[in-house]
Amino acid sequence: MAGLCFNRGMMTPDSPQVECPVARSRLHIDDRGWLHPVRHCPSPNYNARPDPDDISLLVVHNISLPPGRFGGDTIERFFCNRLTRGEDPFLDTILDLTVSAHMLIRRDGEPVQFVGFQDRAWHAGRSWYRGREECNDFGIGIELEGTDEHPYTEAQYRQLAAVTACLVNHYPFMEFQRVTGHSDIAPGRKTDPGPSFNWSWFRRCLNDMSAPEGRE
Repeated sequence: MAGLCFNRGMMTPDSPQVECPVARSRLHIDDRGWLHPVRHCPSPNYNARPDPDDISLLVVHNISLPPGRFGGDTIERFFCNRLTRGEDPFLDTILDLTVSAHMLIRRDGEPVQFVGFQDRAWHAGRSWYRGREECNDFGIGIELEGTDEHPYTEAQYRQLAAVTACLVNHYPFMEFQRVTGHSDIAPGRKTDPGPSFNWSWFRRCLNDMSAPEGRE
């Protein structure tokens, strides 16, 4: 049975000492690893995890397509192999890539899911975390629409914290301390989510969260 998760009081980046009014956002994960109620845009770019019970890492990424441009459906079409040649010179260079993330959080905070959490999305590439290689095997990838330099929005932090709390409540080996950036698991190769991501504020948001008692 899927667990219920709640997004409680949040703080703004400008006033980290102030607790925002409670925002109870009910999220749950079904038996196939799909989050509800969010919009689903299934990607063909995934395969089975070596051990679907070993889900223990959350990797934060950023993406904007073309680089530095926000809005539109380009990211969704990229993860679903639906780009067409000639749209944009940069997009032509990634046309044949087959990648995905489990979720995208857009600038306005809207979450979009592409791959069920039970399956292995193709987001991390060659990677390493605490002595383990191939983070796609045991990790969940969430993309924030943004860049390394452009500040993320309050709505994105709020939604990421809510989704993180839901994942921690649902998966026995997932912990708040096991949230990391793509740059940390692929140093020298990746830089996201970049210096614009406020880890201190995000972790304070997580500390302010209170998940339901018990796990499934």
